[in-house]
Amino acid sequence: MSYQTELDAALDAADAAGCELLRLYADFQRIPDAPADISTEADRRAQEIILARLQRQFPADAYCAEEGTAALKDRPAQGARLWIIDPIDGTRGFARKNGEFSVMVAFVDRGTIGAGVVLEPARQRLTYAMRGGGCWKRDGSDVPVQIRVSPASRIADATLTRSRSKTDSTSHRVGDLATARVLESYSAGIKLAFVARGEADIYLNFYRAFHDWDICAGHILVDEAGGKVTGLAGETLQYGQPGALQQHGLLATNGRLHDEAVSAVTASARSKA
Repeated sequence: MSYQTELDAALDAADAAGCELLRLYADFQRIPDAPADISTEADRRAQEIILARLQRQFPADAYCAEEGTAALKDRPAQGARLWIIDPIDGTRGFARKNGEFSVMVAFVDRGTIGAGVVLEPARQRLTYAMRGGGCWKRDGSDVPVQIRVSPASRIADATLTRSRSKTDSTSHRVGDLATARVLESYSAGIKLAFVARGEADIYLNFYRAFHDWDICAGHILVDEAGGKVTGLAGETLQYGQPGALQQHGLLATNGRLHDEAVSAVTASARSKA
């Protein structure tokens, strides 16, 4: 089944939100100590723009989004056709004005992700994918090109992407998993795009309670670029469940490293038990 119509709609909605975010970003007063759970008026403005465009085209669909804005009122949050939206993923990056934030829009059809878009407005990087259609990137005004994950075959040679560290940002080790390099970002969408683009080989998220909108759009990027996304112990991730909760952590890799990474992460967890 083709999801071109949904992908085109997601691209249009993300672009409109991204334009508004750049306008707001230019005048935003930097918050150097912005906390992880910060939410701004920009989040809500961007979400309403996305929802207005999608709901006009798909009025009968369900909508799951991070912010409790007016466009979600009386709308189902679960359904066979479901849109999952994070208007600003990495709001700390927006608030601290380091460019590390993204717009994430995904479409899920009966539990299967059909399309996903991760737009980085401040850096003019766009990564998007459609089920069965591959993963593509467009940087600035460049022509879109199809992308694949990296060919790395040894964790010792790999690049790990993770959330910004509060302590040692130079350490390349996470438990029993030691890599050659580390790449940090506030945005999960950006980190998943790193893996899809072959700029990183492994992304680890140890949070045991986060939400569908944090990862859904980025998940299909990695899948369609030839990688693999699961829970930390290799669990299949499901979307559209009650509460939109993800409780298995997240491991995204180029596929070749996945089994080894699961073994390293689970061995580390057992040693701490």
